[in-house]
Amino acid sequence: MDKQIFAAVEICDHEIRLIVGEFFNTRFNIIKTNRIDAYGLSCEAVVDQNAIVEALKKAVDNASKTIGARIERVLLCIPSYRVKCVPLKVRKHIDSIDGCCTALDIKDALKRAMQTKVPNDLALIQAVPIKYTVNGISTRRLPINERCDELVVDVDLLCADRKFAFDLVECVEKAGLEVMDIALDTFAIAKEGALFEQAIKQNIIILKMERLSTSLALLQKGKLVACDTYRFGLNKPIGQICDKFSLSGQIGAKLLLSNVRVDLSVYSDNPIYIYAINGQTQTISENQLVKCIQGDLKIWLDGIESLCKPILQQGQTTVIITGEGAQLMGLDHLLQERLNVEVKSYTPETLGVRNSSLTACLGLFYAYKDQLPITNYQVNSVDMDAFMKTINYKANNASNDPEESITQKLKGILFETKK
Repeated sequence: MDKQIFAAVEICDHEIRLIVGEFFNTRFNIIKTNRIDAYGLSCEAVVDQNAIVEALKKAVDNASKTIGARIERVLLCIPSYRVKCVPLKVRKHIDSIDGCCTALDIKDALKRAMQTKVPNDLALIQAVPIKYTVNGISTRRLPINERCDELVVDVDLLCADRKFAFDLVECVEKAGLEVMDIALDTFAIAKEGALFEQAIKQNIIILKMERLSTSLALLQKGKLVACDTYRFGLNKPIGQICDKFSLSGQIGAKLLLSNVRVDLSVYSDNPIYIYAINGQTQTISENQLVKCIQGDLKIWLDGIESLCKPILQQGQTTVIITGEGAQLMGLDHLLQERLNVEVKSYTPETLGVRNSSLTACLGLFYAYKDQLPITNYQVNSVDMDAFMKTINYKANNASNDPEESITQKLKGILFETKK
């Protein structure tokens, strides 16, 4: 039985996102998700470490109680801020007895790549193997057991702001957790959406829209080549709604993301939200909401169009909107009209995490899993003995307690039992 349990964490600009998932044989199942408000992060720095640490502890404690085992280690998202991609070509002589390439040869090539010096203000986040060349033939799959004299590995070193990355890792460690691995949030999104494969024949732009900013990532020829940050996010239109109608930030966000479409030509004046201020009943229509945020939406569209225009001139391009902003209904259609290219809002299809804001966090699982044939790590995020004891205990109690058995529950639904 092949069972691995991992926990993935994203520290976002307004919340902590935690997913606990299980790889069981060839299947992936979501065990627990948790989102805790935390306002300790800006676009480029940790501004309140204590707020992040306390929110992390709360998220982990809640999830640990649910699964019956303490979460000890996590995968961590690093924001794509000041990203630099350093391409390398590493050559490795094959000296095994049978002359075949092994996982150890690939691992050694990656280790040599990771020894490359990067600028002092940047930190190496990932060493990503792009393609392997054996016997003059290049491939994206692992050439394990291929007979050859030399292995050539094209590697991209993905670097990001050093202080920002180190501060985030420190927050996790102060919350009593070990960091198993790290990955850029935009790289994880591309893994979750299988976007690297799509980017072999076309350009793909990822727009990760959150509260304070929008991250842009360019995928080209099957790899991540550039990232940028546009300091404009959902907080602007949410703030307009809150100021105009005297609402809390939580209600303003809910109205924006769940109660309005932004791409219609005509909007209804019928009330979509009713509330009271000082004992006076107030109503808000969809028309009022859209008029309130139209100015900020135009600023966002203008900024994104300006940033994307040079890329669009290079050839066929698809734009993917993700992050919390992908929940804004009709935003993809508005941007498609502006850019005149295909624009999609991405939502994961995995049961239990069908929410665009969880895309990066979910992608961490696949980014980590893809490395295991090379690294051969056997570490889980939880104490597996404690986890299995909890599972067995619950299973035994359910089978012994007639009130908890499936048969009894079905009888209670379908039949009237006599006492």
